[in-house]
Amino acid sequence: MTDRSSSAPSAAPAALPSLGGTRSSYRERVADALRAALIAGELRAGEVYSAPTLAVRFGVSATPVREAMLDLVKEGLVDTVPNKGFRVTAVSGKQLDEYKHIRALIEIPTTAELATSADPVALEALRPVAREIVTAAAEGDLIAYVEADIRFHLGLLALSGNDHLVEVVGDLRKRSRLYGLQALVDAGRLEASAEEHLEILDALLERDEEAVRAVMTRHLGHVRGMWAAD
Repeated sequence: MTDRSSSAPSAAPAALPSLGGTRSSYRERVADALRAALIAGELRAGEVYSAPTLAVRFGVSATPVREAMLDLVKEGLVDTVPNKGFRVTAVSGKQLDEYKHIRALIEIPTTAELATSADPVALEALRPVAREIVTAAAEGDLIAYVEADIRFHLGLLALSGNDHLVEVVGDLRKRSRLYGLQALVDAGRLEASAEEHLEILDALLERDEEAVRAVMTRHLGHVRGMWAAD
């Protein structure tokens, strides 16, 4: 892809949240929001973004943004471009399909097993996060949608007690690209996918393992459509 100068305002994501707090929280929260913007497709593969331009969007200095971007470099999500900024790394359709396959192998059976093992109180604690996903979908807030979606699914997997499993799925999610999200918002289809998070919780609380498996299979089946380039 052709790189675009990061000094242009159009190179920054459309709606990143304003941040407050300490410098360390700036870095952590900026890194989280940048990952979400990248996954949501608001930071595009092949394009170059400067720390000062993104800092304007966050309402913070360029330093925590630059530090956060260096964290993403270590994760392989962006590359440094000397004297310009950071280029978002590309992910092929083959890679995305492989990520989805691995996620399905891990997430579907692990989540289904929670129907017989998870504490109902711990499951109910995830309902506000599921509602955040629905609200973000209704409002077309893609960054908030991605952030809440990650918290929900990793929160569910954490109930399995397998920290390494959560780490593996978390890494796969970081590397994903949901370029088709905006198209789903425009078509009014993202809310239906968002509602499935509540369906998953309800099935888990009903101890219906087969229902959980069915909803999870349907839910992950939507992921490839979200990865479609617009």
